[in-house]
Amino acid sequence: MLRNRKRYLVYGGMFGLMFVSYLDRVNLSVAAGPIAKAYGLDPIAIGYLLSAYLWTYLVFLIPLGMLVDRWGARRVTAGSMAIWSVGGALTGVVTGFAAMLGSRMVLGAGEAAGYPAGSRVIRDWAPRSERGTAAAWLNGGAYAGPAVGAITVGWIVSEFGWRESFLVSGGAGLLIAVLWYALYRTPERAAWLGEQERSVILAERDPTPPRTRASARPLASLAVLLRSRTMWGLALTQGCAGYTLYLFMSWLPTYLASSRGLDVLKSAAFTAVPYAAAAVLGLVLGRVTDGLLRSGRLGAGGRRTIVSACMLLSSVILLTPFVSATWLILVLFSISLTCVSTAMAMNIALTNDLLADGERSGVAVSVLIFGGNSFGVLAPIVTGYAVAATGGFSVAFAIAGLLLLVGTTLILTLTRRPIDAPATTTRGRTAPVATPAVDAGQ
Repeated sequence: MLRNRKRYLVYGGMFGLMFVSYLDRVNLSVAAGPIAKAYGLDPIAIGYLLSAYLWTYLVFLIPLGMLVDRWGARRVTAGSMAIWSVGGALTGVVTGFAAMLGSRMVLGAGEAAGYPAGSRVIRDWAPRSERGTAAAWLNGGAYAGPAVGAITVGWIVSEFGWRESFLVSGGAGLLIAVLWYALYRTPERAAWLGEQERSVILAERDPTPPRTRASARPLASLAVLLRSRTMWGLALTQGCAGYTLYLFMSWLPTYLASSRGLDVLKSAAFTAVPYAAAAVLGLVLGRVTDGLLRSGRLGAGGRRTIVSACMLLSSVILLTPFVSATWLILVLFSISLTCVSTAMAMNIALTNDLLADGERSGVAVSVLIFGGNSFGVLAPIVTGYAVAATGGFSVAFAIAGLLLLVGTTLILTLTRRPIDAPATTTRGRTAPVATPAVDAGQ
C-alpha cells in the first residue's frame, strides 16, 4: 500500500516548509516581552514590529506567484526560503527598533513564495480527489510550527536569551532550503516514484486548455483572475479567516502572559496547545472532507460548504470575554484555530478546484493569500491600538469574531462559478467551455 503512496513524502515536505516558515513568524511573538523590555517599547510599537514582515510579504506575494508558474516550485521555494531564513537570523543580530523592522521585512519578502509554491506542488502532485488532504498537510505545518516553536523558542529565550532563538530558527530554515532543492522533483521527473503511482497522479490531473500567447503571460493571467467575482470572494474569505490567525500568532503569548499572569515559558507552553490541536485535527479533517466529497454526501456545496461551516464554528472566539477559566479559554482557542486552519486549507483546495487552467495556480493562490494577508497585516496593529485604548483584549476578539461571520457569508454567495473558464463564441453568444467541475466534483 505504501508503495503507491510515496506522494505523501512530498506532502510531508510541504508540511516541513510551512513548519519552518511559521516557526520564524512565531519566534518574535514569544520573544516580544523581553524585546519590549530591552528597547522600552509600548503595545503600539510591538504591534508594528509584529506586523512588519507582512508589509513586504504583500508586495512580493503576486510577483513570486508569477515566478512559481514560470520557473516551478523547486527553485523558487529553495531561494525564497534561504532569503527568509537569513532575515529571521538577522533579527537576532541587529540592534535598534528600525534595524529590527528591516530584518522582519527581509523575512516577509522571502516567505511570500510559501503558499503559491505549495499550491503549485498540490496541483502537480495531488489527484483531484486528494486535494483537501494535500492542502491540509500544507496548512498543517503552519500550525505545527507555532505549536512546537512556541515551546522551543520559549525554552531558548528563558535559558539563553531572545537573540539566540532567532539564530537557531534561521539556521534550521537554511538547512531545509538545501534539502528541498536537492530532493524535490515533479512527478514526471521523480526517479523514486513508481510507475503505477505516477500514472494515477498524471491521469487525475485537470486537463490544461490550449495556451494562447496572451494567456501564457503572467500579467494576462493576473488580469483574468482580478476580473473574476469568484476570485474576489475567495480572497476576501481568506482575509476574514486570516485576521484571526494573525491575531493569535502575534498576540496570543502576550495575552496569556498579561491576562493570566504567566511567565515566558508558561505562556509559550499554553500558546502551543491551540496550535497543536489545529495541526493534528486539521490533518484529520482534511482527510475526512476528501472522503465526504468522494462519496457525494456534501451534494452541490462541495468544499464551499466546508469552508463556511469552519468559519462559522471558528467564531466561538466571540465568547472569549465571557470565559474566565484558563482551560476553557484554551478549548475555545483550539476550536477556533482548528476551524480557521481547515477553512484556509480548504479555500486553497477550492481555488484549485475552480481553476480551468492549472498553469495559473501560482498566481491564483497568490491573489488568495494576498487577500488573507491584507487583513492579517492589520491584526497586530489594530490589536495593539485596541489593547492600548481599552487595557484588554475583548474588543480585539470581537473584531475577529465578526469578520469570521462576514467570511461565512462571502464564501457562500460569491464563489458559485469557475474562476477563469475560457469562452468560445456560439451563434453570437459567449459560452464557457472546458470548465472544472464546480459542484459535485469539488
